Amino acid sequence: MITTLAVAGYRSLVDLVVPLGRATVVTGANGTGKSSLYRALRLLAAAARGATIAALATEGGLASVLWAGPEVPGSESGTVRRGRVSLRLGFASDELGYLVDLGLPQIDSRSLFVRDAEIKREQVFAGPFAKPATTFVDRDRAGVRVRDTAWRSVETTLAPHESILTDLADADAGHELLALRRTLSSWRFYDHFRTDPDAPARQPQVGTRVRHLAHDGADLAAAWASARDAGIDLAADVSAAFPGSRITIDVDEGGRFRLRMHQRGLLRPLEAAELSDGTLRYLLLIAALRPARPAPFLVLNEPESSLHPDLLEPLATLVREASEDTQVLVVTHAARLAAALADAGAQAVELTSTGEGTRIAGQGLLDAPPWRWPAR
Repeated sequence: MITTLAVAGYRSLVDLVVPLGRATVVTGANGTGKSSLYRALRLLAAAARGATIAALATEGGLASVLWAGPEVPGSESGTVRRGRVSLRLGFASDELGYLVDLGLPQIDSRSLFVRDAEIKREQVFAGPFAKPATTFVDRDRAGVRVRDTAWRSVETTLAPHESILTDLADADAGHELLALRRTLSSWRFYDHFRTDPDAPARQPQVGTRVRHLAHDGADLAAAWASARDAGIDLAADVSAAFPGSRITIDVDEGGRFRLRMHQRGLLRPLEAAELSDGTLRYLLLIAALRPARPAPFLVLNEPESSLHPDLLEPLATLVREASEDTQVLVVTHAARLAAALADAGAQAVELTSTGEGTRIAGQGLLDAPPWRWPAR
């Protein structure tokens, strides 16, 4: 289980350390950093694919995502930076933790890649935060060393855009890096499912067994059938939200899966194309939270969109039940959903901002989880 998320230098997240539970709900007013926290998590997960720098580039590059206020929040030092430019992301878990420090490129200004960030530091560690005694892999710019019985330097020299997670030879990586790569690759993110008339989830799709719902929900019918074949009782989740309703999956001769909803009082089932936006979205959330093979970590960003308020309590129950197999983080604007999740046992994190960067309400200096960023 992930115990701590840490972000420094990303938009309003000047220096934020977030404690996590089996289920965590993040709330806050507009502009307090909820979306930034979600995006920072996506950047962190992209490290498993070696795609963090590319993901940053799609946001406009490092200069676009850095904290725009004074270098020291609350001071009058202006926006001229005198210290090193740094965007740092990391997490700690019951098993392994990882952190990465990204900075400005040190290349010829005539290069077409001058806007790309560079990886300055990476570490893989055990325990609540990185320290010398519990660090297994340490990357400082191009050099990498790995701890076996003692520290050894590896022969691989990494380019500034390469990561220890994807670009070390398997012989050098060690089982810790392989395990961490698999863990990060299996994180799941769901953000604003499409429910428009042309949404993939409304169309019949060729289906095969899948471990979990695709990010866009295109394989909803196949994911539903896969979960059912794995022995997961989705019927109870449907009935809790839509009393008297049930879902069936049909397959035509071409192998295309079709999801149909049978509702009380109707003489025929409704096709996915006929469902309301809110009903389809809730079915997508059921499939996301109850997959055939649960992910270690699942993030829902504003799942309340298009949902009737009466569905928020069933959704909170669904999240609580899913958190028995999957650690779940929910980012939401809906006070009613946040309250229902808290009542169901989720750990509540309220973000606040006074113009000096995002903070966690009620978190004093001694309340934050322990964390340490290594020096460059």
